[in-house]
Amino acid sequence: MSLLIDGLQYANWSEKIFRQMREGGVDAVHVTITYHETFRETVLVIERWNRWFEMYPDLIFQGRTAADVTLARETGRTAIFFGSQNPSCIEDDIGLVEVLHTLGLRFMQLTYNNQSLLASGCYEDEDTGLTRMGRAVVTEMNRVGLVVDMSHSGERSTFEAIEHSTRPIAITHANPASWHAALRNKSDDLLQALGESGGILGLSAYPHHLKDGTACSLQSWCDMAALAVDLVGPNGVGIGTDLCQDQPDSIVEWMRVGRWTKTIDYGEGSADAPGFPAMPDWFHDNRDLAAIRKGLRAAGLDEATSDGVMGENWHAFFDRSFGAQTMQSAKSNRAAE
Repeated sequence: MSLLIDGLQYANWSEKIFRQMREGGVDAVHVTITYHETFRETVLVIERWNRWFEMYPDLIFQGRTAADVTLARETGRTAIFFGSQNPSCIEDDIGLVEVLHTLGLRFMQLTYNNQSLLASGCYEDEDTGLTRMGRAVVTEMNRVGLVVDMSHSGERSTFEAIEHSTRPIAITHANPASWHAALRNKSDDLLQALGESGGILGLSAYPHHLKDGTACSLQSWCDMAALAVDLVGPNGVGIGTDLCQDQPDSIVEWMRVGRWTKTIDYGEGSADAPGFPAMPDWFHDNRDLAAIRKGLRAAGLDEATSDGVMGENWHAFFDRSFGAQTMQSAKSNRAAE
């Protein structure tokens, strides 16, 4: 059986969820550890994860390299890879990029929904692209092996990230906008550019990103996956469920509001329903991930392509992305462009 990797979750972590990962045979998960937290607050979250790694060593361990996914499979555990959904954790200090990578951070979004010091979020009226600091930070992320994630960023900013980055970028949790026109979903042109650059798209199961929302069927989602494969390429599509299991609705306020406003920003949800939407009936927790494979095959994807979407593509991307980049390899990548 191929590897099973989820490219993005933000659950209310517990022993129950860790055991569900094992019941579902999930080899690796990219977990969001920080949104609007400062550097010091992010370190406190890492301390909490360190305690979980100590408490449940038979279930989970911290992943740092692609080899750790193989180790997880061989030892019957789940490798946990850290990520940030906003650059708040580096504050205004580019030196913290390397510090956080050393602590285990492997993905960082250049923006959440708003304008950041680095780029424009997808909810801004005007997308001004990468800032001067944004270009410098992308270069530093490339150097140390911290993946540029543009899941919540605007279209121009994402195109510029693809162009400026000397390493392929990721969109860890989003879907094609031609399938469902959510602000967070991505245009066909952008997804084609992502694929041509060697980047990867993690397909979201979060209802606001789905045609028919909570009522979206597994087959509809898998048909969308086939569309994504056509746009990005068979080696550039994975799963990034955006699972927020067991989170209280109050967490949505922190995700969308942070400290930047005194009012409630409902973001992708309706003002009448500001909390988390109910998940589709085919995906509630990590025990449901493996069943997606059957839907992918029914959607017309062959075995190798289905294996890629289920986890092999993420594994290959990890292998290319998490190590330090030498000056010579950066120059070679630029020359190849």
